[in-house]
Amino acid sequence: MHTRIRGAIPLLLLALVSTACGAADATGDVTREGSSIDPGDWEDVLAAADGTTLDLYMWGGSAEINRFVDEVYGPRLSGFGITLNRVPLADTADAVNAVLAELEAGRTSGGAVDLIWINGENFATMRQADALLSGWAEQLPNAALVDWTDPAIAFDAGRPVDGAESPWGSAQFQFVYDTARTDPTQLPRSYAELADWIVDNPGRFTYPAPPAFHGTRFVKQWFYELAGGPDPWVDGFDEDAYVQAAAPLWDLLDDLRPHLWRGGETYPNDIADLDRLFANGEVDLTFTQLPAGIGANVDAGTLPPTARPFVFDTGAIADHHYLAIPVNAGDPAAAMVFADLVLEPELQAAKLDPANGWGDGLAIAIDRLDDGQATTLDTIVRGLGDTAVDQDRLAEVRLPDSLGEHTQALEHDWNRFIRQRRPRS
Repeated sequence: MHTRIRGAIPLLLLALVSTACGAADATGDVTREGSSIDPGDWEDVLAAADGTTLDLYMWGGSAEINRFVDEVYGPRLSGFGITLNRVPLADTADAVNAVLAELEAGRTSGGAVDLIWINGENFATMRQADALLSGWAEQLPNAALVDWTDPAIAFDAGRPVDGAESPWGSAQFQFVYDTARTDPTQLPRSYAELADWIVDNPGRFTYPAPPAFHGTRFVKQWFYELAGGPDPWVDGFDEDAYVQAAAPLWDLLDDLRPHLWRGGETYPNDIADLDRLFANGEVDLTFTQLPAGIGANVDAGTLPPTARPFVFDTGAIADHHYLAIPVNAGDPAAAMVFADLVLEPELQAAKLDPANGWGDGLAIAIDRLDDGQATTLDTIVRGLGDTAVDQDRLAEVRLPDSLGEHTQALEHDWNRFIRQRRPRS
């Protein structure tokens, strides 16, 4: 049986019910180059943030998410005297590498990156390098709304968060098809069925090239199915076991290559590219990570109105995504204000509602809200309609993410064995 997280609680409702220079010192302050910022003294944080520019580095592949960040958070931040500078990334690793390069060059303060939208292997990389501020996330005023005892929040890809990240929302991998051209009874419901479907529908399927997030997650779920589930890959990394378990995946992907879009000679760069192919009728499936469904994508015209999401019976990886502050951030106080702001119930509800352009899952617990706030969230969940997978169904197939080492290995080997077609020996 596949590992589940928190039994049969739906993903959206899961959150509802549910020694570097930036390390925390003995008093709980976050220290930086002779000065200190105490997230427990919020008035001091707000004073330090006033008049600053927040350089938020985040994946920029979704026009809808970008618009939400600019139009919803931007004006709210200005009320604190903070100017939002959203820096779009093709890959979060670009921001990680920029911070690591600064630290290697001796830039321990005044760094270019104030805040990163992050999770998984990128978080693991920065933690291993002592490149993140810690000891701040659980001290934010709105951190009281987060259930830090929930392992789905307290652990990011198997690693303790330990106050170095603050949750922003939650996600779960899903497929998307078009009811105008595909009979739902003919959809694959496992990767084994997908392999047959690809052969039977030549040229009608492709996926983003890892390390593009959706492409990596697509490949990882296939690895899970072939390897018998996620259990061995959540708690530790055994390279020999991984190599043996991954070999059938590379064989299969290589065999299927000629049946992919453009004969597998090229792959979409990211999910935006795949969505365009899908909307143009060049391929018949795309993906989403939005637990509240694709309503925002349909409203924005990036997906056709007849598009609908679905999941495989064999499981769908779910996780949380976070905000993290580099140890050398130029404006860490502004970063803390943003991380606190996004946890406000009103803004969590707005982010959840596809009508506002996103449809992201929650990071706060319903039992920590007042009745009116909880009712608002419940009303949104109940009104999602057929552009969202039923929340109980998402819970039934929910799978955990693996350790970052497995993700890195899968991305590295996909590049070698599938993109570059190197022999395995």
